[in-house]
Amino acid sequence: MELRSDRMKRGLAKSPHRSLLKADGLTDEEIARPLVAIVNSANDVIPGHLMLDRIADAVRTGVLMAGGTPLAFSTIGICDGIAMNHAGMRYSLASREVIADSVELAVEAHAFDAMVMIPNCDKVIPGMLMAAARLDIPTVVISGGPMLAGRVRGRAVDLDTVFTAVGKVSAGLMDEAELAELEESACPTCGSCAGLFTANSMNCLVEAIGMGLPGNGTVPAVYSARIRLAKHAGMRVMDLLREGVTARQIMTSDAIRNAMTLDMAFGGSSNTVLHLTAIAHEAGADITLDDWAAVSARTPNICRISPASEYHMEDLYGVGGVPAIMKELGRRDLLARDAQTVAGLTIGEIVDAAPDAEGNVIRTVEDPYYPEGGLRVLKGNLAPDGCVIKQSAVPADMRRMTGPARVFDSEEEAIEAILAGRIVDGDVVVIRYEGPKGGPGMREMLTPTSAISGRGLKVALMTDGRFSGATKGPAVGHVSPEAADGGTIALVEEGDGITIDIDAGLIELAVTDETLAERRGRWTAPEPRVTSGYLARYARSVSSADRGAVVS
Repeated sequence: MELRSDRMKRGLAKSPHRSLLKADGLTDEEIARPLVAIVNSANDVIPGHLMLDRIADAVRTGVLMAGGTPLAFSTIGICDGIAMNHAGMRYSLASREVIADSVELAVEAHAFDAMVMIPNCDKVIPGMLMAAARLDIPTVVISGGPMLAGRVRGRAVDLDTVFTAVGKVSAGLMDEAELAELEESACPTCGSCAGLFTANSMNCLVEAIGMGLPGNGTVPAVYSARIRLAKHAGMRVMDLLREGVTARQIMTSDAIRNAMTLDMAFGGSSNTVLHLTAIAHEAGADITLDDWAAVSARTPNICRISPASEYHMEDLYGVGGVPAIMKELGRRDLLARDAQTVAGLTIGEIVDAAPDAEGNVIRTVEDPYYPEGGLRVLKGNLAPDGCVIKQSAVPADMRRMTGPARVFDSEEEAIEAILAGRIVDGDVVVIRYEGPKGGPGMREMLTPTSAISGRGLKVALMTDGRFSGATKGPAVGHVSPEAADGGTIALVEEGDGITIDIDAGLIELAVTDETLAERRGRWTAPEPRVTSGYLARYARSVSSADRGAVVS
């Protein structure tokens, strides 16, 4: 079998290269075998990454068992929860591009034959998948798996519970001793946070795209089954190499749409719209917000996991995980059954072997939570290019709201007003200049939405920034064009009427075209918040949110 790595290690001229590999401790026999990159994002900061070295060791074992030579390198990773609500969040989305670039650089420079990717959190997963699409070599993704839910006084809790509790304390609805109890118990194990937040949403979508083995998204991090899955990932990448199956043969247009369909069925994080759009772009299977709207319209929301319900990832795992959801979707012919996967099976073959929906964690298509997908695209004069709301986490009585705009030019200003009690029921909080370019970095805003929830307010929030998968309520993100590009959101003034109508797919500013034109004539772009370093370069080259916030 001809190997990519032969260009780096075979022949007389490559004697110095082999000498360097021998300095790594490799034998001639190991050098002659296929070289498999183990792309490991382990670090001591992110709870979802603490155990990734154990996953990497298991992958190594699998690769060795199947006749390959595993060689590991690392990527960076950022914990969105720790970066939340301060300047650090500006770097989170931007890190996705750095991760993709760094994987591409390391794999191409060292001529690896195949790779196994080990991510587990928000931007690492899409960053690695973007790199997989670029490199187009045999690839398997094996994540670190979800955290178990915590328990406080018999109730399942998670990180979102703590964020919401902060708002309750500020409103006098909870004392600090209760908050401290939650703080101690909400995150009891390593793993990606226990709800269907961005990390777990993306890890599940990896299965739907076909790049991960069944169970990748739902086997808990602390279960031994996760280690066995990692060994199988190492073995399977060698099978793919022998069969000549590369990443783009898996990551097809059909595969991307299978992932979009799953996303709508379980109402994952709205961040998935950004990430899948960016992944599709790298895979040559471009999608738009109109495509998302079409998938949402035909896909029933049949599964709700925290923050949209009291269920957690371990509950989904217990009833069959991603294959069980997709099996139910297949009953409506909503899947491309012939899409190939790294398991060597088609999606159709995987879902046929899955258990039926048990009716609670996973409902049937005849008894959905809602007849449309968990995410909804809205358009109107406030967002001509579109915006996104997680409708599965919006109470029925808040699906249509009209209220006065409360305008803030940063997340910090909005949080101060919320915690000070200056926001009241019926308000529409507008947070702008937080988009990909204006932020820069399109900060995630779990803190203001959690504060609103914790204080029991019936308030809508809209932003050109984005939201955590833990967000609930009428929170509209990704407003495009963003304020920094002169989008309508930049022209909103305090007290303007805003209507958010989820059922109609509408977001509208009650201001005439003539008034908007007059305001646009007075508007000037603000000075950049960051003028040096990586974020300054990112802001100059990043696309709008509706195009996935990709860098070109």
